[in-house]
Amino acid sequence: MLMDPLADMLTVIRNASRAGLPSASFPFSNFKSAVADKLKRTGYLRSVTNKGKKVKKTIEVELLYGNGGPKIKELRRLSKPSCRVYRPIKAIHSVRQGYGSAFYSTSSGILTDKEAREAKIGGELLFRIW
Repeated sequence: MLMDPLADMLTVIRNASRAGLPSASFPFSNFKSAVADKLKRTGYLRSVTNKGKKVKKTIEVELLYGNGGPKIKELRRLSKPSCRVYRPIKAIHSVRQGYGSAFYSTSSGILTDKEAREAKIGGELLFRIW
């Protein structure tokens, strides 16, 4: 049984990136699909596709590589089921001086740190990526 599906998804992406694989796949959920789409829009993934039907539905992501290495250098899950991390708008800061992104679950959906600051919305800090 999966205790933290988002952490499992991020681990699959991190491991595939470090191994130099062209793509990775994991079980489908609406939340994971929204996170994967946001990763694609921010430039960390090449493509996101949903495959299969009903119970056997999966998400397949194609990874980006450049300059002799993967685009994703590090991926850290911060808010966990055992210890949730929430940030108000004043506590949302840039990651790696703007070279990375933090992803937040807000009332307006999944937002990056830049989008959350622009919208003046705080939320649950899901993970950081650079």
